[in-house]
Amino acid sequence: MAADPIHGHPPWALVLVAVSVGYFLADGVDMLLNQTLGQAWDLLCHHLAVVSCLGTAILSDHYVGFSVVSLLLELNSACLHLRKLLLLSHQAPSLAFSVASWATLATLALFRLAPLGWMSLWLLQQHHQVPPALVVLGGTGLATVGAMSISQGVRILINDVLRPRPHSSNPGHRETRVTRTCNGEPATKDGSPLGLKD
Repeated sequence: MAADPIHGHPPWALVLVAVSVGYFLADGVDMLLNQTLGQAWDLLCHHLAVVSCLGTAILSDHYVGFSVVSLLLELNSACLHLRKLLLLSHQAPSLAFSVASWATLATLALFRLAPLGWMSLWLLQQHHQVPPALVVLGGTGLATVGAMSISQGVRILINDVLRPRPHSSNPGHRETRVTRTCNGEPATKDGSPLGLKD
């Protein structure tokens, strides 16, 4: 697959890409049913870009190796989900939350930004071997996911590293914590944390 990301792939790679498309479709439907469009628009854009690109690979039986490389980005999702669970359970600030934040930033650089850079460079170098419509589709998908990844990384860096959540100054005092978005507002209007994005 590394030598020929257009045509070369074992059967398991096609299955992996197909299962991933199923996951993104199911997750997208779940978001449409259980969240408002305002809460989920960015992830729905991400899922639309990913399903379009991976679906093209499945239907054409080409670019499966390229698609497998793109699935490396999802390794960062485990850290993102852990960080979100710690936020929802009011574990910020804590050692576990700090570790999760740093792991999220490290995997974002290693498993999101590095593969996105490689894929963008490959697409630029091999554009003559790829139909123009697929160059546009792939370029749009890479730009969408890349911009979202950088934005997410900056939000996490600012919120968790540069401006860490304060600890209670009085050890005997129990303070009420409200999870806030990156602009300082409560995560949702009714105080529930379901709309949390960062």
